[in-house]
Amino acid sequence: MRVAFLVGHFPRLSETFVLNQITGLLDRGHDVDIYTEHIEGWTKVHPDVEKYRLWERTFLIHSVPQNYIWRVLRGLWLTLIHFRQAPWLILRSLNVFAYGTQAASLWLLYSAISLAEKQASYDIIHCQFGTQGYRGATFKRLLKPMPKLLVMFRGHDISRYVKEGGDKVYQALFKDVDYCLANCDFFRQRVIDLGWNAEKISVHFSGIDIKKFKFKPRSLSPGESIKIATVGRLEEKKGIEYAIRAVAKQIEKTPSLAYYIIGDGSLKASLHALICSLGMDSNIHLLGWKNEAEIIQVLDDCHVFIAPSVTASDGNQDAPINVLKEAMAMGLPVISTCHGGIPELVEDGVSGYLVPERDVYALAEKLEYMLAHPERWPDMGEAGRKFVERHFDLQNLNDLLVVRYKQILSQDHWKNEKKLLSQKGTASFSKKSPLRSAYFEK
Repeated sequence: MRVAFLVGHFPRLSETFVLNQITGLLDRGHDVDIYTEHIEGWTKVHPDVEKYRLWERTFLIHSVPQNYIWRVLRGLWLTLIHFRQAPWLILRSLNVFAYGTQAASLWLLYSAISLAEKQASYDIIHCQFGTQGYRGATFKRLLKPMPKLLVMFRGHDISRYVKEGGDKVYQALFKDVDYCLANCDFFRQRVIDLGWNAEKISVHFSGIDIKKFKFKPRSLSPGESIKIATVGRLEEKKGIEYAIRAVAKQIEKTPSLAYYIIGDGSLKASLHALICSLGMDSNIHLLGWKNEAEIIQVLDDCHVFIAPSVTASDGNQDAPINVLKEAMAMGLPVISTCHGGIPELVEDGVSGYLVPERDVYALAEKLEYMLAHPERWPDMGEAGRKFVERHFDLQNLNDLLVVRYKQILSQDHWKNEKKLLSQKGTASFSKKSPLRSAYFEK
């Protein structure tokens, strides 16, 4: 199969779930091209980007200027550059009789120019976020024979974006979509609530390569200092402020406790100031961003993992986050929040504990209980490892993705959904947008 992935940014270190699907499809003999609005550079990248030479498969999606005069002038310049590469594709994009306002607004022209360099046809157009769906719809209309359009909802696209654009933000897009995926049941239900057919959307979890994360039962030796870790971007949605405050309360009772926070982001300065104001700079450490091997090394030496995600003020929410899966795969008991899709990953009281969002006292209480009962750590760690193996194994999920593609192409994919998932052993649960306005602009 030939597959086009549409993403907002590539390659992005924090979006290994996209990279894992790309390399998984390539390993299975399929052809994948990546179309992105922003190429973030090729110097600091995941090793798989270099291994698979993904820069050779990556193409820039040309943005559509808001100012119509500038849009016409830039479109003319880009047409002169690319016309010889794909003349019929560019001419088709200007056919106002076939495509109406989409052609007249030059929205289709910019999509055609984005496709011109590769001059490829595709079986599947896979939009990795709902926010890429409108561009995916134009790709679908331009390419002959018409490929199938698959849209996957992952987080901000079905939380923050919907809050900003309103409940009808995807209504027009749904007319062009063939099938949808969501990375947790929490977001799947959100898509259904927006008017999508429940029979044409499935949960497809983001997987991890479990072999990379060696399991180790956690225990506490006499006199050993307890070490706690968090991994995530230093942004509001990750809720790290609340974990810092909760850990600080515990440090007052356990002075040797060490808390390691791996990640970088816009809140780095304010979180550092908070740590200093609490007098915890000798116990709570902001380690900055680390690569995968460095993260594994830190987690291997820790006893407990905290993932304190919250709903951000702009509505942004998390699915079951990969760093939490990785920590559980390594045998770490976890403390997280009743947030987004996280309860679909952490079994409260089994592999760890769940507390309400932004509740410092509840976090501190569960942390104190966890540290007072190290005898529970091995059982919690084993339960977490088994759950991740059963539901989030990357190889199984990539196999399942290929089968989903084939079923979408055969147009009878939803009929065999339950049978398919039982065979794979993978869980399933059956104001105005700027992108939307550009798509329909006259």
